[in-house]
Amino acid sequence: MLTIENLSFGVQEDKGQKEILRDVNLTVGDRKFVVITGPNGGGKSTLARLIAGIEKPTAGRISFDGTDITELDITQRANMGISYAFQQPVRFKGLQVLDLIRLAARKKLSPADACEYLSEVGLCAKDYINREVNASLSGGELKRIEIATVLARATKLSVFDEPEAGIDLWSFQNLIAVFERMRETIQGSVLIISHQERILNIADEIVVIADGRITAHGPKDEILPQLLGTASAVDACSMLYKGGR
Repeated sequence: MLTIENLSFGVQEDKGQKEILRDVNLTVGDRKFVVITGPNGGGKSTLARLIAGIEKPTAGRISFDGTDITELDITQRANMGISYAFQQPVRFKGLQVLDLIRLAARKKLSPADACEYLSEVGLCAKDYINREVNASLSGGELKRIEIATVLARATKLSVFDEPEAGIDLWSFQNLIAVFERMRETIQGSVLIISHQERILNIADEIVVIADGRITAHGPKDEILPQLLGTASAVDACSMLYKGGR
């Protein structure tokens, strides 16, 4: 279980401290599929980076499975069972997909075992297992390979920061299928930052963040109709992109 208490984050600017998150309180239960949405600049990605340990809060506390992890770095949190997938996956020239999956799993998987993870994300394993994780891969291919590494890690909490960013419609449709399968099979919790209605629609819970605060949080069946039911609110907050529906 992830628990966030009175979490704040700010950055120093010429005109003084700019608050990006203010007194955020959130609990992500075990085996929950949670999507965080809201207007651009509202603090969603910042919250994801704070959970992963990339940034440190200016105030508040983060606990994971009852342990205070507020001061732990990204490596320490990864060792405790938190995975983080970037908006733009990192390319590793000279590193093969097989080796990347082995690194994620922290064991010497056979090529056949590694291929199972690629198959789970809809990639023809024999076409990818020996390829380099470099510029020859498309954005959609990189996204799915990154998800395969998250599956190989099998962590208690997987955080995805806008996984739909920078991919085409075909890749997005495949990405949705991957998340639908992941929702049914993963043993841990999944936390996704997203504007996309189709990703929101497979959530257990939806969290809305605007202007650095949580403005709504509840079951999908309660929150999603509110987001879709008032066109002006959706337009004003830019919460849902219609491309990719």
